[in-house]
Amino acid sequence: QAKMLGLMRKAATMRTSATARVSRMAMRAMSSDTATFEFTPFKGFKLDEIPDNKIEASKDECIGYFREMSKYRRFEIMADTLYKQRLIRGFCHLYDGQEAIITGLESVLTYEDSLITSYRCHAHQMSRGDTPANTYAELLGRDMGCSKGKGGSMHMYNKKNNFFGGNGIVGAQVPLGAGLAFAHKYRNDGGVSVAMYGDGAANQGQVYEAANMAALWKLPCIFVCENNQYGMGTSVERHAFNSEFYTRGSYVPGLWIDGMDVLSVKKGFEFAAQYCRDGNGPLFVECQTYRYHGHSMSDPGISYRTREEVQSVRKGRDCIENMRNLILDQGWAEAAELKAIEKEIRKEIDEAVKEAKAAKELAPEKLTEDIFYNEVPKFIRMIDEQTSLHQ
Repeated sequence: QAKMLGLMRKAATMRTSATARVSRMAMRAMSSDTATFEFTPFKGFKLDEIPDNKIEASKDECIGYFREMSKYRRFEIMADTLYKQRLIRGFCHLYDGQEAIITGLESVLTYEDSLITSYRCHAHQMSRGDTPANTYAELLGRDMGCSKGKGGSMHMYNKKNNFFGGNGIVGAQVPLGAGLAFAHKYRNDGGVSVAMYGDGAANQGQVYEAANMAALWKLPCIFVCENNQYGMGTSVERHAFNSEFYTRGSYVPGLWIDGMDVLSVKKGFEFAAQYCRDGNGPLFVECQTYRYHGHSMSDPGISYRTREEVQSVRKGRDCIENMRNLILDQGWAEAAELKAIEKEIRKEIDEAVKEAKAAKELAPEKLTEDIFYNEVPKFIRMIDEQTSLHQ
């Protein structure tokens, strides 16, 4: 009798599973390749109008976002492993949790637009056309890296596609971003500049000096604050009197975006880019987001926040999981198909790591290259007379 009951339960489970599969297949057959989605409403500051909180997106578009964000996530997970193996040295700041921002904004921009950011820049390097292998090579100090292995984690660069770093000094990239916007206006090429910084850097005076110049000259500059809730180990409530960073421009209008939703980021940046291209001057954009790792690899990330807080964000707001659920709910893919995409990405990243590890390390004599313009001085002082260079 017990055996019979077991067989009946198994048969019932199989019928339920089969019914679910048929239901999902029917849903996919009926589903359109496009749909309209709602997201958390934008908030505006000194703007006559702001976009609504609806966007139409296609199946291919959403699966593309899922793939792109998953690639950045996997890249950073492997960077964590390589750092712990002591193959990556020095500072290393990871971007996992914040992938929706760079993915959404790059879906709007072109390589004719300029991009500059802080030291949390691995995903940005790849978004501007570099390969995972080349990006790992820079992290590992290999010759094939974008800065020949001399820049490392904080100094990614791709001038060909108008990516200007990767900057190690807190907030220093913001005035440079304003300068890039000045170049676009001077050349009248229709491009915009995106200068990205964190909530900690939002308290830097140079941010507002740059904003003043950008406002005076109506430069096409989008100042983007990636508010991941912590300036190093200090929460926004403790380091910022006004934590509504999109309002910090005073005389510069601002827009708040849910930075954990790639569709929200896309629509927000469609508005922001067009605002600047239309000659209205600069715009402050705050993308509210969250980082899963600590500030850098030397920060465990749980001395100033709890594990439960991190897990609650992972469970409820994760940009990749939310996109996975959206795709499944629309019947645009089966769970197994999305798993297959992740498996492909794992393979791609594993191959990239192998390629970077096999690349040549930078030769010692190349350490002093790319420092002096044209003529190299006849004497370069090193740590002592024996190692100093004489021409």
